[in-house]
Amino acid sequence: FASLVHDFGKVGPGQKMVGEFKLTNAGGAPLKITNVEKCCGAVTKLDKQELAPGESGTLQVQYTSSRMPGAMMKRLYVNSTDKATPRATLTIKAETVLRVNYEPKSLKLLLKDENAGCPKVTLKSTDNQPFSITSFQASNGALVAEIDSSVEATQFVLQPKADLAKLQKGRSGRISIGLAYSQPNTPPETLTIMFQALSRFTVSPSMLVVLYDKPGEAVKKSLWITNNYGEDFEVESTACKEGHIKVLSQNKADNRYQFSLEITPPEGQDIKRFNDTFTISLNGGEKLDV
Repeated sequence: FASLVHDFGKVGPGQKMVGEFKLTNAGGAPLKITNVEKCCGAVTKLDKQELAPGESGTLQVQYTSSRMPGAMMKRLYVNSTDKATPRATLTIKAETVLRVNYEPKSLKLLLKDENAGCPKVTLKSTDNQPFSITSFQASNGALVAEIDSSVEATQFVLQPKADLAKLQKGRSGRISIGLAYSQPNTPPETLTIMFQALSRFTVSPSMLVVLYDKPGEAVKKSLWITNNYGEDFEVESTACKEGHIKVLSQNKADNRYQFSLEITPPEGQDIKRFNDTFTISLNGGEKLDV
């Protein structure tokens, strides 16, 4: 190999990189590349599987940089019929740097607040070079923001708007913000901001698992419901889909409810496992399924 290390240098987050390792058969017999062991995230392409004496070839490596700043080092292993070095070790390196810094790095959202309490997001150039925002996408479309990709600046302040109904369905995810630069040889980048919304209620445990020896023999379980915002609430009704769960008691303490349940596995010689759904209806129309 002409070099055992390929350093991509300083790159932006989420940047697709392509590098090459040049290799030559320096021996007197044909050389066969039997396998290239890829590192996590790397895609390799070998132009020749077999090289005649004195013949050269290339191993192309594609890699996408991390979305977070920091150094990266990965190794590749090339297996061949070279008796002296049957398993050659190659290294790829890169350092992800932020051309645009952003705050906050993550969003903690509250479903009880207006716009889920979502703060403004500030993006600022670290090298005083202008950039544009080309896209703003959030998981499940839970957050949106107004952008104008034709505008370039060294700083932007975005106010994401929350869709509370979509946040209820998917309370965590990521925001991907696409960036573009007018400077030559500066590829586009993608910034990632994680978000998580604190649910109004927590059910513990979220799933009831019953291990039993005898079908038809009841097993007792406890279940807690907590309002994470300290709000008062009432249980209006409970229901069981298949009829295997019976409420023995329910007691309220501040912003929590405790249920004592009796779960009876169905009888039948062929029944080795069963499923059921316990639904708790709260005042205000919210329903919790266990």
